Amino acid sequence: MLEKKTIAAYGSDFHEIDSQYAWWRLVLTLILGTVACVGNWSVVVLLPTLQVEFDTVRGGASLPYTCTMLGFAFGGVLMGRLADRVGIVVPVLVGALLLCIGYITAALTSNIWQFAACSLIIGFGSAAGFSPLISDLSHWFNKHRGLAVAFAASGSYLSGAVWPLGIEHFLTSQGWRATHVGIGIFVPLVMVPIGLLLRRRLQTVTYAKAEAQTEAARNQLGLSANALQAVLVVAGFACCMAMSMPQVHIVAYCGDLGYGVAIGTQIIALMLGLGVVSRLASGAVADRIGAGPMLILGSSMQAAALLLYLFFNSQSSLYVISGLFGLFQGGIVPMYAVIIRKYLPPREAGIRISLVLMATVLGMACGGLAAGYIFDVTGSYRLAFLHGFLWNCVNLALVSWLILWPWLRRRQQAVAL
Repeated sequence: MLEKKTIAAYGSDFHEIDSQYAWWRLVLTLILGTVACVGNWSVVVLLPTLQVEFDTVRGGASLPYTCTMLGFAFGGVLMGRLADRVGIVVPVLVGALLLCIGYITAALTSNIWQFAACSLIIGFGSAAGFSPLISDLSHWFNKHRGLAVAFAASGSYLSGAVWPLGIEHFLTSQGWRATHVGIGIFVPLVMVPIGLLLRRRLQTVTYAKAEAQTEAARNQLGLSANALQAVLVVAGFACCMAMSMPQVHIVAYCGDLGYGVAIGTQIIALMLGLGVVSRLASGAVADRIGAGPMLILGSSMQAAALLLYLFFNSQSSLYVISGLFGLFQGGIVPMYAVIIRKYLPPREAGIRISLVLMATVLGMACGGLAAGYIFDVTGSYRLAFLHGFLWNCVNLALVSWLILWPWLRRRQQAVAL
């Protein structure tokens, strides 16, 4: 009875792409992603505390972040596959349970290895708030798919803008252990009811129409599905090897420079808050010029921002550069999902988007760990920023080739004729 009333409330377009219901689903997805992705950012704020608490070096203190990202990466693939088969609700409920378990047990740990193991569970739980949600929402939009995917992906950045400030407050007033218990209780109380509101699924005919569209686009591109997947995986890994340096170490970097953890927390909140603006703006632009050109533009600007970190490190300049970095790089990752939905089979969207986003998360994990060890060896983050810039160049070369390849292929065919 309730279901019939809900359908009547939204009218005959309830099942339609770009419908009123689709936009309502977008809002719920954004809230859910913001809450679920807490795992990606709590460990960043805690990094200096962990180094002191467990008496370890900077590289060792970065291990929990790497474990979080590994759980986030592989959890995204498994949950993306699960979402393809049974819908988004089950992955969300599983993620809520894992976050509850991970945070509460992390509060009971006595060494960095135990904390890292709990971080793996937390990362797996947070995965429910990223790639599965992106792939699910991408099916509900066509005309505004770029903007919709950007909204879904913005949950992780909005999480980074909101959670660090709250965590830093409770970290100071209550301690990190009590803060973790609080997060473990709060997160499932929000995720479970919102997840249940997303149980509606699209009709089979919608997937059939989308399949025909992606097959035609893939034939025009001239690459097989697996070849395109491979290029996007490598490009995604490279861009996030570059992206990880400021995002993972900016709090510790500010501490080393004498500005304090609170300043570093404010800077990362600014960076990720502007990253949300970047993602939404990039999605809107991509709906007009295409995801490929938008991807090239974002990668180029991220490289420029990384270079600025090499030459300026005053407190005011870090605010400005980090703000620019957030504005420049926020729209990169969602573009991979839009490209996949344009060219690859829609019924495989969950697993294919998750594989590419897994590569981006692994890039964040490896880049964050590499930057920590580069600091331990050199005593400076200067080479770490340069290391990130070089990976960014790899990404830019790959995405530029991918976008130019169809044009080169058509030109070769014209010459041959």
